[in-house]
Amino acid sequence: MLPLQGLRVLDLSSVIFGPLASQVLADYGAEVIKIEPPEGDSTRHTGPSREDGMAAIFLGANRNKKSVALDLKQAGGRDALQALVKTADVFMHSMRPQKLAALGIDPETLRARYPRLVYASLLGFLPGPYQGRPAYDDVIQGMSGLADLMAQQTGEARYLPTIAADKTCAHVAAHAILAALWQREKSGQGALVEIPMFESMVGFNLVEHFYGQHFDPPLAPSGYPRVLAPWRRPYRTTDGHVAMMPYTDVHWQRFFQSLGQPELASDPRFSDIGQRTRHIAELLQLVSGFVERESTAYWLDLCERLEIPTAPVRRVDELMQDPHLAATGYFQTLQDPAMGPVRFPGIPVQFERQQLPVAMPPRLGQHTRELLQAAGVQENEIQQLLVSGAAVVSTSTHPEREHTA
Repeated sequence: MLPLQGLRVLDLSSVIFGPLASQVLADYGAEVIKIEPPEGDSTRHTGPSREDGMAAIFLGANRNKKSVALDLKQAGGRDALQALVKTADVFMHSMRPQKLAALGIDPETLRARYPRLVYASLLGFLPGPYQGRPAYDDVIQGMSGLADLMAQQTGEARYLPTIAADKTCAHVAAHAILAALWQREKSGQGALVEIPMFESMVGFNLVEHFYGQHFDPPLAPSGYPRVLAPWRRPYRTTDGHVAMMPYTDVHWQRFFQSLGQPELASDPRFSDIGQRTRHIAELLQLVSGFVERESTAYWLDLCERLEIPTAPVRRVDELMQDPHLAATGYFQTLQDPAMGPVRFPGIPVQFERQQLPVAMPPRLGQHTRELLQAAGVQENEIQQLLVSGAAVVSTSTHPEREHTA
């Protein structure tokens, strides 16, 4: 019995922000119905694939879901969607607000019809000067200060080499939807939840980087010095790199003693966490000079003996062979009739010490007929939808969802 079993979510979002949010809900057991246009989510064609419409980026954010393909430009497609909304606990979308009313899926309309519905709008921006602007990960990284933080550390404005805004905001959306569902359990009423990328990422960045701006007048500029220091990076060794982090006073005292530099432990610049924060660039540069003289194995062994947090620097391609991930069974392989073995990162959270199951992401329209029938749409109406193109069913010869091998 998965925690969200029995919960039905209709997800009209696309790309990563919304689909990753609904994947979290699906991983926890919700029945997530992905509503796609006839051409499918664009990520179905992003990255390598063994089958058209099942590309790598789509696989990464759409496991454990079902797919219904509808053309919402047609009245028949909109009617079919309304039949599904009637059965849903959560309705979520990532459309710009100005498009919703024309489709009959604006929050006022749906909440009046279905008072218990949790209506989640995944937006670029809350109502204000930026409302309705298109928002993509690169744009939000730039607007929210992430690119500037990179410039402060490296001297060059850059994006993080990960879709940080989409993924972070997806988790914000998932927990906001869960909070609204809990509120519904107490009040009996649904809710309108608006999850903006811009404001979410500003809050994400300012957890530590608001810094002296918490005070009026400011006690320091924005920006947490420890993580902005140019020398904050994996330490280079004679044969690679090591991630090493002495943090407490005791850590640093032991570390300086092991270097044969006990006087550094009493240096006023490094004597406590407040002073180390003020002089962090000097400290990290100093340590880098010592670390580069010995091998990675030397520092791993030393830090283990000194109880200082440390780890080797893994390449992304090496994670499949990580001994801890192998021992916990983190990666899961599904046997798909058409594509053969397909690997997935697992679901990190366990309930009752049980690993949660992973199921193959759906083919486009794989569940269109099944779910419309269950929602009360008559077979002759479904046939009309298919003939007109207002609905699409999967053309795969092996659409069934496979289980973990």
